[in-house]
Amino acid sequence: MEKMGKVTKGEKVLLLLTLVFLVGVLSMFYSGRQSGEGGGYTVETERSSTWKMEVHHININTADVDELQSLPGIGEVLAQRIIERRESVGPYGSVEELLEVKGIGPSKLEGFRSQVIIEEEE
Repeated sequence: MEKMGKVTKGEKVLLLLTLVFLVGVLSMFYSGRQSGEGGGYTVETERSSTWKMEVHHININTADVDELQSLPGIGEVLAQRIIERRESVGPYGSVEELLEVKGIGPSKLEGFRSQVIIEEEE
């Protein structure tokens, strides 16, 4: 096992410089906190709420497969079922009639209810 020798003059200087550096950094940190700066930056942002999202309503009595698939939770199979029901029974009289389509339950209907309308085919 090797014995530790004496600390050299260069090591003492290096240790002293390290301590001076640490004291300087800590003093800058704490002086900023005491003056209310919090040691960080203040960033001010401006928020604009002037944009509006346009909601496109889909008429379930005229929509094709692609339009119906744009509704949340409606894939190709459900879109085709909506159209098949419309063709076999006739136009939808209310949004609630979509519950007659296999695969559409109350929670799925609520997910897209505000995006559909009922109008007679022209």
